[in-house]
Amino acid sequence: MSSLELLRLICMLIFLGWMVVWIVLPMEIFKYNWLPKLAEMFNPTYIGGQGVNLFFLTFPVMLITVLGCIYLHLKNKTESSLKSTSSSPQKHYLAMMRRPLLVIGPLGVVTAMELVFLIMGIALVCWHFGHYYYVSVKHPFMGHGREHQKKWQVDFRTVSLRLGYASNISWAFVFFPVTRLSSILPLFGLTSESSIKYHIWIGQVVMITSALHSAGFIIYWAIVKQLYEMLDWSKTHVSNVAGEISWVFLIAMWITSFAYTRRKSFEVFFYTHQLYALATFFYVVHIGVAWTMQLLPGIFLFTLDRYLRFLQSRSRARLISVRVLPGGTVEMTFSKSRDVRYNVASNLFVSVPKISTLQWHPFTVSSNDNMDPDKLSIVFKTGGSWTTKLYKELSSSSLDRLEVSVEGPYGPASTSFIKHETMVLISGGSGITPYISIIREIIHESNTQKGQVPKVLLICAFKHAADLTMLDLLLPAESTVADLSNIQLEIQAYVTREDHAPEHNIQDLQVQTKWFKPSSLDSPITPVLGPNSWLCLCFIIASSFVLFLVLLVLVTQYHIYPIDQNTNKKYNFTIWVCWDMFLMCVSIIFISSIVFVYQKKRISVSEEKQVKNVEVPTPVSSPGSWLYGGGGELESLPYQSLVQATQVHYGGRPDLRKILVECKGEDVGVMASGPRGLRHDVARICSGCKATNLHFEYLSFNW
Repeated sequence: MSSLELLRLICMLIFLGWMVVWIVLPMEIFKYNWLPKLAEMFNPTYIGGQGVNLFFLTFPVMLITVLGCIYLHLKNKTESSLKSTSSSPQKHYLAMMRRPLLVIGPLGVVTAMELVFLIMGIALVCWHFGHYYYVSVKHPFMGHGREHQKKWQVDFRTVSLRLGYASNISWAFVFFPVTRLSSILPLFGLTSESSIKYHIWIGQVVMITSALHSAGFIIYWAIVKQLYEMLDWSKTHVSNVAGEISWVFLIAMWITSFAYTRRKSFEVFFYTHQLYALATFFYVVHIGVAWTMQLLPGIFLFTLDRYLRFLQSRSRARLISVRVLPGGTVEMTFSKSRDVRYNVASNLFVSVPKISTLQWHPFTVSSNDNMDPDKLSIVFKTGGSWTTKLYKELSSSSLDRLEVSVEGPYGPASTSFIKHETMVLISGGSGITPYISIIREIIHESNTQKGQVPKVLLICAFKHAADLTMLDLLLPAESTVADLSNIQLEIQAYVTREDHAPEHNIQDLQVQTKWFKPSSLDSPITPVLGPNSWLCLCFIIASSFVLFLVLLVLVTQYHIYPIDQNTNKKYNFTIWVCWDMFLMCVSIIFISSIVFVYQKKRISVSEEKQVKNVEVPTPVSSPGSWLYGGGGELESLPYQSLVQATQVHYGGRPDLRKILVECKGEDVGVMASGPRGLRHDVARICSGCKATNLHFEYLSFNW
């Protein structure tokens, strides 16, 4: 067994042990037999009553994270030798787990792996609710005047209370899928983008259980005429007001997070979702320090990730050039350090302060790291108000530079999905953008290795003929570096709203290339933690967590415990939680800032000069799109090959079922990108019994 396999096995065993703790947690034997004995093992002088949850629920996750960072570092170092094992049985097993099983409207495309996680999650929440309720019924607590209440009223309160307990387990998992610099997700073959679906599902469970918990208590208080309890902010017990405030923030986030709102009013969704910080803070104030330790791993790692993203976004990215295409499509090219490595289908988050100082938008990376080691490009098409404003800004003739901040890039850990015998890439509209980097990667591999590369069939549908110019982006700006003679490429382009090729003025088809002046404030896109980012992240997580524990022990022993041990005075319930959150943030900020500054100083001076001393050519306009016979570019052999490989159909849509069923070969990888309905249709076809040779490669587009 190799060291990589051993590390992964250890992480999985720790994870299984952690899950066993979650299963045992609500059981009667744990609460009344094991918990008292475990509590005696932890000296309350040092960490108080939060010690059991801290050791059994927080520490295992932090250990997995640290080991995961080491695993990913070693994996990156041995990546070249691992390529030969890409067709191992494990890969085929994982491919079966990623095959679409269900296509359900609210859930979307559900793979076998996602279905397993979904069932496990729901089962765990139901297990917690059921056992907590069982223990409450078997060992009833009739305090606070409840001895005079009717049995159904007490039972109603018990159900409402245990729904809150079930909600807590959902809170414990909700932050893991949206932690972009996560060493846990890659252990399961996931990325932060592909895990957004899990975040949405867990968020729904959080909202449903929290809503039932809160509404249940309000109804209960109304029934027993104790509505004054809604205004209670206890100093020694649960704060009802804090829970209600958190619930209000959650409701606002929930209402604005549905798919329709995200598509039609992204700004509303984006700004409202920033309330997560306040919702989380008031929630942990509501539940107290002992229960907060169940949530701490997710909150700790997400806060660390968020702070590192903040540090990276403080730098201005060097925007080298843009290509403005007809139809509202733009390609933006940035300078990057060679230490920034990314795979195809990655994403870059972009902020343009001139348009909005707060909004961040994800864009698909269209460049190829092997072809352009010093550059990174993204492509977007105007749709919402933000992209429309950015398009107008970049199209302005007077613009000579633009201030841009970035986070990322983030993407899949491997490119194993391009190892199929044949690749069928299906897109609608701007959904073609992920395939630009994929096709460029296949071109690069065909020119640098002796092995076979997959045959590529690109099926793309556009509303208008002007959008066909997006096919120009399949080749990099320096198209001479792309030799298409070694690949089998077929492009079937469909224009759905026009019956024939329109006659355009050549001026309307010009592809304008604009170069921007460098600034002393600009810098290349660099890895936030340097070339050995996973080792640095390992150090930050381990050091900041140890520092947090040290500070927690000191504050508890010399400040909290001397007050809390007084029988006549207990330490303030809310302030104790605030101490935990404050110490966590201090530890993260202190360690992360030191490592970040140290890595910044190690950036090569030559790379800085390479970015800032770029000669800026005069803005130019390419003739027309090669698809319209625009002229000069057809003397380039790569463009000639693209023209020969492309067939344009007007006035209809592709018959996807017919195309996919007729695909030859035993190993056909299929990808779909674009409108939700298109992705669902392709998934249904691939999961059909007649399509046993089709392997649906799932990419998430939920950002």
